[in-house]
Order: sequence, then structure tokens, then C-alpha cells
Amino acid sequence: MSTLSPARRRALRARAHHLRPVVIVGGNRVTDAVVAEVEVHLKAHELIKVKVAGEERDAREAMLAELCRRTGSAPVQHIGKTLVLYREHPVPAEEPAPAPKPRAARAPRGAKPDTRRRRATPSRRRR
Repeated sequence: MSTLSPARRRALRARAHHLRPVVIVGGNRVTDAVVAEVEVHLKAHELIKVKVAGEERDAREAMLAELCRRTGSAPVQHIGKTLVLYREHPVPAEEPAPAPKPRAARAPRGAKPDTRRRRATPSRRRR
């Protein structure tokens, strides 16, 4: 379980404010399936919310500590029945940059686009 500086924790709480819980812990508490699901979402998002259903505050604190220990994440916030976890993505090895795509031909600078409507057949007036 890693620790976060107060400034980092504040920034993460602000980012987590608009998130919805992605994992819900039910009556069976923290099982291997719950840990696996938390792992999947931490790999995808770094910062997640976990909802805990029907437990006392002390039990929720214990669940938060256990989830952090088993997933290697840091606790960001525990407010009510919602837990916020954070685990930084590992820095990927440097990959070569992709080759730039060729650009489409452009009109010369200052040229105005031709926006006149043209008819398919010439118009004929009746006399």
C-alpha cells in the first residue's frame, strides 16, 4: 500500500468527484472475484470508486485496507459507503514514434473556396 502526499490526495479527490462506482462489494465482502475486478479497473483507469453495501464503518475501513494491500493501490478517500482507490500506471518503455501521415493537398493561401451552386443542366428561359 503506497502513500500519497496531501496535495496529490487532494488532486485525486477532485478528479474522483465526477466518477461513478465501478465495483460494488456485496455481502460476501472482499473475495478473489472482487479483487480481480478491482485489478481490471485499476489497470484501465488508475483512479476508481468502489461502493460497499451494508457494512459498519470499521468493516469498511478494514475492506479498504485489504483492497489496497491486495491490489497495491493507495487509499484516496473513504466517504460514507464509497471508497476511492488509486494506482499509478507503470511507465511504458519508450516506443518509436509512428511515421507521420502524408497530408492532403491544400488550396493555396488566400484562395477562397468555390461555394457557388451549379446546376447540372444549363437553365433555359422561356420567351
